[in-house]
Amino acid sequence: MATLGLNLYSPSMGHQCILPKSQYSPSKFRISCSSLFLQNNKFKREYTSVMIVPTGVGAAIGGYAGDALPVARALSSVVDCLISHPNVLNAAMLYWPMPNALYVEGYALDRFAEGLWALQPVHQNRVGLVFDAGIEEELLMRHLQVVDATRASLGLPIVGYTVTDTPLLVEKWVDPTSGQSTGRIQCPDSLLRAVESLRNECKVDALAVVARFPDDDIEDLDDYRQGVGIDLLAGVEAVISHLVVKNFHIPCAHAPAVLPPQLNMAVCPKSAAEEIGFTFLPCVLAGLSTAPQYLVKGNNFSDNCIVAGDVDSVILPIDACRGDGALAFANRKINKPLIIAVEENQTVLNDTPDSLGIEAVKVSNYWEAIGVIAAHKAGIDPNSLRRNRINNITPTTFVPSNGYAKSSIKSFV
Repeated sequence: MATLGLNLYSPSMGHQCILPKSQYSPSKFRISCSSLFLQNNKFKREYTSVMIVPTGVGAAIGGYAGDALPVARALSSVVDCLISHPNVLNAAMLYWPMPNALYVEGYALDRFAEGLWALQPVHQNRVGLVFDAGIEEELLMRHLQVVDATRASLGLPIVGYTVTDTPLLVEKWVDPTSGQSTGRIQCPDSLLRAVESLRNECKVDALAVVARFPDDDIEDLDDYRQGVGIDLLAGVEAVISHLVVKNFHIPCAHAPAVLPPQLNMAVCPKSAAEEIGFTFLPCVLAGLSTAPQYLVKGNNFSDNCIVAGDVDSVILPIDACRGDGALAFANRKINKPLIIAVEENQTVLNDTPDSLGIEAVKVSNYWEAIGVIAAHKAGIDPNSLRRNRINNITPTTFVPSNGYAKSSIKSFV
């Protein structure tokens, strides 16, 4: 015969239990409406979401100094695993640790989306740094002091650094066709030699690159500090990190070395994180310290790695859907993720889901986007939360292999 009892929570025992009525004491237990058994359902896999804000495209949210980080923080509280890239997670002197967020460089994120690479979570990486020989001595010392501060105050595993044998000679410009920032380094071989040397000497698992950037024109800098225009540094930063990741298949992120700008009394809050120090290194080193390793297809993917088929949803700006990663996710034949396009986050691009033939859920802002993801994670059609957005189900017509007879499926088995 079943035992009658109450579903109770014990502060001393730290878990729910079913207690016979004869043993119930109000002083020791309280009634709980907890749904922990649903949250810990071992029969459902983790819900994984990818957040993309392309670099150097003047995104209204995510085009400045870490101003998309609040979105990532909110999203990470809803999903089980968040995958994003440095442009979203970096905020110059600021950062925010999110245990369930994976810090993935943009080139690697594209290869991951294409199914060519997998992500292997880690407990900790040995991080090394490559500094541009073109950095002035005093500016280099400022960066080294920041490195030592992150080692002493944050306990980050920074194991060594090297300086390139020649200046990298960074150039930056705006692409006249797309309107996004881009650029190049004139001496890429110098960077690759430095990375190779550091890997051999220090056995690093992840790498930060600090290149000396040309100082911005006052007019362009003032626009960015006022929260308008594009980040003129971001495009070539991506070029630098892409070069390292493509050649060495390890996590990499870049922090520009620039002279501190003169004090401006009216800096836009979303650009202000770059005003409070001599370097943008802290967020880069924090992100790289736990960034997942990249496993290339052809090497056996382990059971605990994450592959593109594990992704349940992808969230990105409404007009920035042509990137390699976005297209790869949108064109998946199996395990296709839900694509969510945010209308409020506009860029200088014009690559909308409609123009590319991408099936996407369009939302007004990130508030709505996170609500859609919450519903999707719960196994609910997000449209069912809207007024009059569920229509009568219709039959599906198909053509059999003989090419002539037609039939309709009008019910489910």
